[in-house]
Amino acid sequence: MIFCSLRYKLFLQVLAFGLACCSPALGSKTLDLTGYIDETGAITVQRNGDTVDPYFSLQALRLANAHGLDTSAPASGWLNWLAPRYEASSRLDRYCKRQSQWWSCKSADADDASLALWLAFLQARPSGTGNTVRISALKQQARQDLQALQDRRTGLYRVSKKIPHNLFMDNLEVWSVQPSKRLERAIQRAFWDGHLQIFRVSTQPDHPYPMAVFYPDATAQLYPLLMKFPHIPGGKPAFYKQWMAKYRQLWLGQMPTDFAWGLMALAAWEQGDFETVLCWQARALPLRHGLHWTVTDEVVFQIISSPLPSSTSTEDCT
Repeated sequence: MIFCSLRYKLFLQVLAFGLACCSPALGSKTLDLTGYIDETGAITVQRNGDTVDPYFSLQALRLANAHGLDTSAPASGWLNWLAPRYEASSRLDRYCKRQSQWWSCKSADADDASLALWLAFLQARPSGTGNTVRISALKQQARQDLQALQDRRTGLYRVSKKIPHNLFMDNLEVWSVQPSKRLERAIQRAFWDGHLQIFRVSTQPDHPYPMAVFYPDATAQLYPLLMKFPHIPGGKPAFYKQWMAKYRQLWLGQMPTDFAWGLMALAAWEQGDFETVLCWQARALPLRHGLHWTVTDEVVFQIISSPLPSSTSTEDCT
């Protein structure tokens, strides 16, 4: 099946990738992961959950830090939890809790994106966390593992050693961590469909496109804006408005049966579309900490929880 995993079902990850994960600014808020992080430092996908997917944990920490939340405490615990597991296997597996112990229960959903986030975390770890020599060794290994997934002919990154095709969102994620003109051109060349005026989500020839579904097709279209990719058709404001005009109702309506997709709300917040932010809050917050709420959604909630302009209206949340 195409895009069947939890990682892609939840999707959309971290924004503002180039920002450092260093000491927070004076007076910044502290990220509160109560219920999402246990005493061992493991950060679960959902509150009080029994599943750890390093992709989501790394995404959440980086997203929080990029928007001014103090992540030093959870990042330190998380580093101590994940580093020995990566050192032992050179993989970022997914983990399940059994009898109070964490065990590798699945391989990573997408090695390329997970390794890119891991490398970014190691490159910009909070000050005072981890031994410098050990961190250097971890970074070197992460670079090697990620580089092994790059197709020398096309310049794109494969999902994993066993899965040869390339995904639009993954490659944007790698680009945001390791930007290069070659990868930038490769992404634009492989995924932009000039005839349909859309981004294709995969190089899989059997992937039907376009599809009338929110995930992955609609979400993928907003990804270049979220990832600060320079090739935004028509420019950022017009691109954002076009996406919201086409998919806003679908996004707001699917939350009770799918996921809250908080990164869409964060994109609205960054664009100054506070009406949409309030609409998301009205629809999504009753789902907070439930089955349709992830650690990424929790981080978004904490980022945009500050008061919005008093003139903001929620009259039209359709």
